[in-house]
Amino acid sequence: MVSVGVIGSGAWGTTLALMLARKGSETSLWEHRPERAVQVQQQRENTFFLPGYRFPDALHVTSDIEEVTQNKDILLLVTPSQRMRENVRLLAPYIGQETLLVSASKGIEIDSLKRMTEIICELLPSARSRVAALSGPNISREVAEGKPTAAVVAAYEQETAVSVRSILSTAHYRIYTVDDVVGVELGGALKNIIAIGAGFNDGMGYGDNAKAAFVTRGLAEIARLGVAAGANPLTFSGLAGMGDLIATCASSLSRNHQLGRRLAGGEKLEEILASTRTIAEGISTTWAALQMSARYQVEMPITQQLSLVLFEEHDPRRAVPELMMRDLKGELDP
Repeated sequence: MVSVGVIGSGAWGTTLALMLARKGSETSLWEHRPERAVQVQQQRENTFFLPGYRFPDALHVTSDIEEVTQNKDILLLVTPSQRMRENVRLLAPYIGQETLLVSASKGIEIDSLKRMTEIICELLPSARSRVAALSGPNISREVAEGKPTAAVVAAYEQETAVSVRSILSTAHYRIYTVDDVVGVELGGALKNIIAIGAGFNDGMGYGDNAKAAFVTRGLAEIARLGVAAGANPLTFSGLAGMGDLIATCASSLSRNHQLGRRLAGGEKLEEILASTRTIAEGISTTWAALQMSARYQVEMPITQQLSLVLFEEHDPRRAVPELMMRDLKGELDP
């Protein structure tokens, strides 16, 4: 029997733990607040982030980081991106020499501009060969319901990717492998920026033509930065690129899409953040992507406009017209 630890009890972390416990893996889920861990364990349901889904007997919830980390075959790190570093430091003393480490977090660290696997490898350099990244069109609630979808896992060593694929795949969750860790992580992170803009589009009633055009140009922007950072351009036409982008921009369950809708409705960012338990990773990723665009000298007009809305109280109703009135150019121009 595979022994699994899941670090992070948000909606996606809980979903992955639920999925693997249903598969028969002995699964421990880490909730950092002791009182909440006790409550979730007793209720056998995460009413905070994933209400309505009962836990199987194979799923155990704890606030003990040693218990959830030690002697595990695989650890899934599903924490907010800006807290990945502190959480890896917490679990580092207890990680086994053969434990697989999988980042399922989609973001970029603001201070360092590092991807999640880069942070893991920095703090655990000896574990690099066992580190992987998971991404794809995976709306938490749909996966928890057992609706079919697919994902992609990328690792620095092919053997690790294949092992992770074997452990995580189920009858409803099909996983492919790829060797492009950079592309998989950047695709998963940067699409959240575009999803906020797609929420603007829907909130303002611009229609399907505008949304399709916006998402397409958003994918081009993601690919430009990704390739400059060392990714394979083909990755962005796959599950971690186009697939994840479609799901996040289309689904009303997407946190970033909801954020864009609410901003379009006139709410202030501070009000939205104060009224929700969940984290829209697109906010911090927008800031990080702007810094990366300067580093690699890549033009990112969509990200630039969204940053004005998010951080400088720019009127969302002006963002799309300003994008439309940029200098005309060829579609394939850099």
